[in-house]
Amino acid sequence: MSVLTVVLALLAALSNATASVLQRRAAVDEADDRRGVRYAVRWLAHLLRRPYWLAGAGLLALSAVLQAWALSMGGLSLVQPLLASELLFTLLVGSLVFRRRPEVRTWLAFAALAVGLALFLGVASPSAGRSTAPAGRWLVAGGPLLLVVVVLVLLGRRARGAPRAALFGLASAVSFAVTAALVKEVVGGFGQGVAAVLAHWSPYATAVVGLVAFLLLQSAFRAGTLTASQPALTLGDAVTSVALGWVLFEEHIALGVRILPEVVGIALIGAGSVGLAGAPSVSGAWDTAPGADRRTGTSAGAGPPERR
Repeated sequence: MSVLTVVLALLAALSNATASVLQRRAAVDEADDRRGVRYAVRWLAHLLRRPYWLAGAGLLALSAVLQAWALSMGGLSLVQPLLASELLFTLLVGSLVFRRRPEVRTWLAFAALAVGLALFLGVASPSAGRSTAPAGRWLVAGGPLLLVVVVLVLLGRRARGAPRAALFGLASAVSFAVTAALVKEVVGGFGQGVAAVLAHWSPYATAVVGLVAFLLLQSAFRAGTLTASQPALTLGDAVTSVALGWVLFEEHIALGVRILPEVVGIALIGAGSVGLAGAPSVSGAWDTAPGADRRTGTSAGAGPPERR
């Protein structure tokens, strides 16, 4: 397990978490309840000029670069599970930016996710594998995964509430895992030159699958709360990435007697995801919690939760 790969993946998670918090802060500062296209365009124009939002956009770009760098040096089975630490960083950064002190239950969820990640990765000890995958393996993996996403979306369209959010969240997770695998394929081809990379199918497939993953993620967020979709997002991405690393890039994790602690680690990651997803600093509910001012996220005195 490369130390540099771990550091890069953690920095990518930190950058993405900070970007999310800053852009949420900008959205809260520019809150506008008026409806209609005119007001929506005006709201977006104001938002794009906010320093918080621009800083968040820059950090999102930095996160993408760091993730690609990590994937160029390490395997999917290591990098993608580490990105689940974004929830941990979102809690810490969100608590500082919005001046919200996490509750004891939130800290327990924090500990569960952190211990689960450390336990799973420490016991599984993922190998790096190949830098690129044979084209035939992409065909073998691509068909079943496309079918899985289609089935999840169809089931999600029939469901309502939390099940709908979970199904769309899982479909998004599978798509994001495929996107990460495609990114690894792209950066793995850089040794052959930029022209060879641009002539390959993988950069264009990355853009298409990434867009699908983003749209499915928005559908999950609209369908229900983050508490409903986040466990599926976190675990779905990690498990799918481990499977893709094995099928495509010949990555391996330790099995045998180590399966039990690995399962315990996955369970802790799931439990921690559920707990952290409900925390105001992570879910974005700082402006609806008691004592929080809607525009600044700072204390405004006691009072009932604001409902919108």
